[in-house]
Amino acid sequence: MIASLIQSLADPMVLVALAVGYLFGSIPFGLLLTRIAGLGDIRAIGSGNIGATNVLRTGNKKLAAATLLGDALKGTAAVFVGGMLADGSGALFAGFAAFVGHLFPVWLKFRGGKGVATFVGITLGLYWPAFFVFAVSWLGAAAISRYSSIGALAASVITTGAFFVFGQWQMGAVFVPITILLWLRHAENIRRLASGTESKIGRKS
Repeated sequence: MIASLIQSLADPMVLVALAVGYLFGSIPFGLLLTRIAGLGDIRAIGSGNIGATNVLRTGNKKLAAATLLGDALKGTAAVFVGGMLADGSGALFAGFAAFVGHLFPVWLKFRGGKGVATFVGITLGLYWPAFFVFAVSWLGAAAISRYSSIGALAASVITTGAFFVFGQWQMGAVFVPITILLWLRHAENIRRLASGTESKIGRKS
């Protein structure tokens, strides 16, 4: 199954799906929305990240919610369009490329977000039961630990494992590197968790 997925890269339409997925993923909703709202460059405040969490630091909850939705739906849209271009393989590779595009957007010198919302959007587009697993896992881990980052890290691993449990081997294979990248992008959060300086849910500091 994995070999056939790799072989599908010989299909020109799969390569088109990769390119389209990357372009979808590289749309920096956080940066665009904050600029449109007259809040300047989101990279100049807080963590400097372009994701919804940093947008929330502007005090604009609606803008943060819009960023979260945009970052998620661009992953879902990439999967949908990729599937139209090259069926299942196109959907998988477009989803992967969208995640990479969000993390490393060419327009921002390859300095993007951490990928949680896009991870969720790709999961929803590919296989909704795995989306449900992510939601339950995140809520459970975050509720127990009171750390949003732990919720995201734990849910990413559990969701990737769920693909294999559900028999979705190709999806699981694609989500292994996605999850590794997500963890790498959360390296600073992991360091803060280890030192006890990570902010808990509901705490402003």
